[in-house]
Amino acid sequence: MDSNEIRLKFLKFFESRGHKIIPSSSLVPENDPSVLFTTAGMQQFKPYYINPKEADKDFSNRNIVTIQKCIRTGDIDEVGDDTHLTFFEMLGNFSFGGYGRREAITYAHDFITKEMNLDISYVTIYKGSENVPKDDDSEKIWKELSVKDIREDGNDVFWGPTGDCGPCGPTTEIYCKNAAGQDVEIWNIVFNEYFCDGSREKLDKGEALLKKLDVLGIDTGMGLERLATTVQKKRSVYGTDLFNNEETREERIVADHVKAALFMISDGVVPLNTGAGYVLRRLIRRAVRFSKKPLAQEIERIKKIYKNTYVLDDKGEIEREENKFREKLEHGLKEFENRIETYINGTLTDKILRPDIVFTLYTSYGFPIELIKEEAEKRGLGIDLVAFEEDMAEHQKLSQTASAGMFKGGLADAGVESTKYHTATHLLLAALRKVLGKEIVQKGSNITAERMRFDFNWPEKVQADKLKEVEALVNQKIQEAIPVEMMELPKEEAVKIVKNLSFDLSKYGDIVKVYKIGDFSIEFCGGPHVKNTNELGQFKIQKEEASAQGIRRIKAVLL
Repeated sequence: MDSNEIRLKFLKFFESRGHKIIPSSSLVPENDPSVLFTTAGMQQFKPYYINPKEADKDFSNRNIVTIQKCIRTGDIDEVGDDTHLTFFEMLGNFSFGGYGRREAITYAHDFITKEMNLDISYVTIYKGSENVPKDDDSEKIWKELSVKDIREDGNDVFWGPTGDCGPCGPTTEIYCKNAAGQDVEIWNIVFNEYFCDGSREKLDKGEALLKKLDVLGIDTGMGLERLATTVQKKRSVYGTDLFNNEETREERIVADHVKAALFMISDGVVPLNTGAGYVLRRLIRRAVRFSKKPLAQEIERIKKIYKNTYVLDDKGEIEREENKFREKLEHGLKEFENRIETYINGTLTDKILRPDIVFTLYTSYGFPIELIKEEAEKRGLGIDLVAFEEDMAEHQKLSQTASAGMFKGGLADAGVESTKYHTATHLLLAALRKVLGKEIVQKGSNITAERMRFDFNWPEKVQADKLKEVEALVNQKIQEAIPVEMMELPKEEAVKIVKNLSFDLSKYGDIVKVYKIGDFSIEFCGGPHVKNTNELGQFKIQKEEASAQGIRRIKAVLL
């Protein structure tokens, strides 16, 4: 049974049991700035566990089935073994109060044993904790299904939340054997019974509050690659039809990282020094480091594997980043030689390469930590991994804070590209008012260096001809090369100029900044802006959709 058959069987199995098929969301989360990537199938559905009635409006169904593209980099150093991957597809069925434990467990049991013809080795259940009782109900259901090996576990079978807060709860896991006779976890059923007011880290430390949800939510996830390993009787995920039988650790890292990069770029991510772009850049560079040949062949192999499932286009980004990194690597090796020479010729009191040298080589020259370690060992030196990881943790914390939209106006950062997008939101708001009416106000925005999202009040879908009119008007103002002026005024005086406010006036200080773009746009704003509209390029609306009741969302890019 190939991977396409497995996907189809999964979707049809749950569709026949009253589930609505929903497409995979983007790898870049649209409504969750607390994480850089979509890491689980439930991510796009988080709001429905808290407010199940919204599912009735959006899907006309509280039972959903998806095959979700996911990225996880927490185990990146484990990639290359038999099971760990950076990119994977998550098969999942979800229910927001539509059914409970019995149905979820029975569906999983029947799909595994009857549709996939697999034997279940054992299952796990939550053993309970100070705040959450043991999952006796799941244990009883498994026993009724004649599963004899039921094991109790702790933290590993309590899932969530993703990000800084969200739904979470106890889980039950299903294990099957691969061709090597090893037990592999292939399916995890989460019972979202709680809302966690805090991150998983805080929850584990006892610093977060758990609140019981009004409705039990079902959230399941089964990795396609691991399932294919067991169904196709392979020893590793790399032996399935989703890979090319890569055997060495280096070959596997290249295959995984190039695949992840290809999917990321196809979903709009570009290599950058912060946020999602930083992760993408690191993956490409690691692939270059471990590859003995150009990455173009690997790209074509991956496209061939997924040609009937996904449209993949890296727009030449991987090759451009690869070429830049190879040049940087050559320059970095010279820099490494200079620094090592100076270091060794100085007062060397130990055999450990200074942490600041390791960190600079990693962040400024893009050296993978494996390469730094290898080059240091050639000279009889070690590296202090603990100090390096501490430096990286602080560095990533700053990057993630930026990517979570902590800047004014929904900006992910104050870089050149994000600044352009921020300025473009002013033009978009003004154009919407011209086309749809003066009552339009901004209801929210999320801006990164790759794209913009803009929410506004409107009771229905915006007609295609109106969207084209809005897009054309924004581009007209860009072509007119209008200077962007900033004025600092007392709030009382500014209110007389800015007639239609999008935000609560009390949030502004006594002196405010007002940005004016000719006679087209004038708004209160504290974020960064370009000096002239001709810096923006071409404005392109990609999508218009519902964000909430009475709120519409436009997704757009600058070309």
